[in-house]
Amino acid sequence: MTSIDLNADLGESYGAWTLGDDRSMLELVTSANVACGFHAGDPSGLLATVRQAAAHRVSIGAQVSYPDLRGFGRRALDLPPADLMADVVYQLGALQGLATASGTRVAYLKPHGALYNRVVHDELQAAAVVEAVLAVDATLPIVGLPDSEIGRLAEAEGLRFVPEAFADRGYRSDGSLVPRSEAGAVLHDPDEIGERMLRLAAEGVITAVDGTELPLSAETICVHGDTPGAVRIARTVRDALEASGLTVAPFAVR
Repeated sequence: MTSIDLNADLGESYGAWTLGDDRSMLELVTSANVACGFHAGDPSGLLATVRQAAAHRVSIGAQVSYPDLRGFGRRALDLPPADLMADVVYQLGALQGLATASGTRVAYLKPHGALYNRVVHDELQAAAVVEAVLAVDATLPIVGLPDSEIGRLAEAEGLRFVPEAFADRGYRSDGSLVPRSEAGAVLHDPDEIGERMLRLAAEGVITAVDGTELPLSAETICVHGDTPGAVRIARTVRDALEASGLTVAPFAVR
């Protein structure tokens, strides 16, 4: 590996409520997973984030979600696949409009929260997301967990699938993320996180919560914008990767 992408979930403030520090994160990441209004983000705030991303030449991804503002998109919803497909098309269209108004474009798609975890194993929900991408723009890569249903279905349909690793999340031995309701789900020590990501990039291995050495292939690393200390974590991860000789660069061109 000579290069890797660093992404963050951004655009998650809503009205008078500020979540995360988008401006500072956009100085560090190479890709921005921008909320599309279903789990977070209001139009004016999203437009500001997209414009800032464009100014920093950061690639923009549509972070699509279940319609769950109250639960921040982290509650599983049993939507019929046809409804989910339409929801994803709607969110993609909204962010594309904001990107066009900012002189840039949506470069990829990444599910958020409960939807992200659901499409790892749920073939019907994963197929609905893939169908939506095919209907809107079949050149868009999809980001997700390695060895997932959405990855398998995306590649079967000729879409590019980009496997992802999480800097600030704990892993189970099967490669899934530790649920946020359990101990060890979210990591906070920037130095520990930086070392974990450096080992991931160099050896393709990460240590699961039970001590298992988990083989993991990733083209992009995520730092959640709402994690406490996210800016310091992102800076530490980027510095560690670059100090090792890796180039931190977007996987998708704007």
